[in-house]
Amino acid sequence: MVVEGDRSIEEGLLHHQNDSDDRRITACVILSTFVAVCSSFSSGCANGYTSGSETAIMKELDLSIGQFSAFGSYLNVGGAVGALFCGQLAVTLGRRRSLWACDLFCIFGWLAIAFAKTIFWLDLGRISLGIGVGLISYLAPVYIAEITPKHVRGAFTATNQLLANSGISLVYFVGTIINWRVLAIIGAIPCFMQAIGIYFIPESPRWLAKVGSVKEVESSLHRLRGRDADVSGEAAEIQVVTKMIEEDSKSSFRDMFQKKYRRTLVIGIGLMFLQQLTGASGITYYSNAVFRKCGFSERLGSMIFGVFVIPKALMAVILVDRWGRRPLLLASAVGMSIGSALIGVCFTLQERNLLPELTPVLIFVFILVYFGSYAIGLGGLPWVIMSEIFPINIKVSAGTIVALTSWTSGWFVSYAFNFMFEWSAQGTFYIFGALAALSLIFVWFLVPETKGRSLEELQASLTGKN
Repeated sequence: MVVEGDRSIEEGLLHHQNDSDDRRITACVILSTFVAVCSSFSSGCANGYTSGSETAIMKELDLSIGQFSAFGSYLNVGGAVGALFCGQLAVTLGRRRSLWACDLFCIFGWLAIAFAKTIFWLDLGRISLGIGVGLISYLAPVYIAEITPKHVRGAFTATNQLLANSGISLVYFVGTIINWRVLAIIGAIPCFMQAIGIYFIPESPRWLAKVGSVKEVESSLHRLRGRDADVSGEAAEIQVVTKMIEEDSKSSFRDMFQKKYRRTLVIGIGLMFLQQLTGASGITYYSNAVFRKCGFSERLGSMIFGVFVIPKALMAVILVDRWGRRPLLLASAVGMSIGSALIGVCFTLQERNLLPELTPVLIFVFILVYFGSYAIGLGGLPWVIMSEIFPINIKVSAGTIVALTSWTSGWFVSYAFNFMFEWSAQGTFYIFGALAALSLIFVWFLVPETKGRSLEELQASLTGKN
């Protein structure tokens, strides 16, 4: 009877909250989002770092292609380690202090790379950087989703990917010009900024509700929604739903595999697998190798790509709360599949010495098509959806599994890419194109629309509680 009563209260609060939604976007929400995504900029620098620095690092430290491929893939190894602890860290320390822990790993990693004299320090720095990035990839979207009003939640959470692409843009644009050691120091600067900014932003009200800090929930919401805002309805909704979920489940690891959570788990894991296995991390890490293989200028390609990645990521921010998550994911999958297939066709033509002057330009154009499609959907929206669909009681275990899936599959792609590319350039992209087509089928049949719904309302519908 108590549970049924809580559910009735929950439904009433959800209805009330939907009717009286406060649509103000305060300076505190903007500042908090900016601080949270500072480290995302650094993670973008980490993702693009190996592309422009490949030749210089291999020459200066006398590395083989296998050693450099391992160095590049260690970001994903570290990311997998970070993923193992991201959920528990977020619950134990809270969202703010966990972000600060990310900064420590990232700063150490960047400085170790910048001052490396041997491959040991280079690899250690990359692993430490990966741990920080692995934590960031989970914490930043979760924190942003938990503090923003629902009508702009998608756009604000998508800024995580926008800043990551801005970091990629920077290293692509200047990576072939600036010394690789200086570039590593530049990558650490956003983490220093975040470490300072964390002291000026509030804790997530949903985490405060989970740990029983009732007064602090309203205090945090007042900072986020405005001092004169009536936050009683939102605070009550968060507290009641959190309490109901906690009573309904004791939050053990096995809870994640209950039938009611099966769909959310399949969605989260499936999206992360497809995000990585469609090849984006491999192409991002070693784009200069692709340009070199097809005969396109590495410096020109990197600079154009560096300019291109920001507006393509901005498209996702603009469209995610207008079109919704599902249409963007579908459009992304179609574009990536077509782009990959056409790159494969061009490499096939090049191998047969057909259209030798045109194929390098076409390959570069289709790479832009591929990444433009990736940016509006599969690049960032799996993290947005992950931050929305898991109830607070399984967010630790489910978030850990989902993040671990992303990083382990990303490691496989980033490590195998150079070897696959040497085996067959066209075959590599045909495989990526087929996997992008598979992601279209997956999204069509399994992924729901999450636009315009409160986290509590959405999670209740996915677990059959509405």
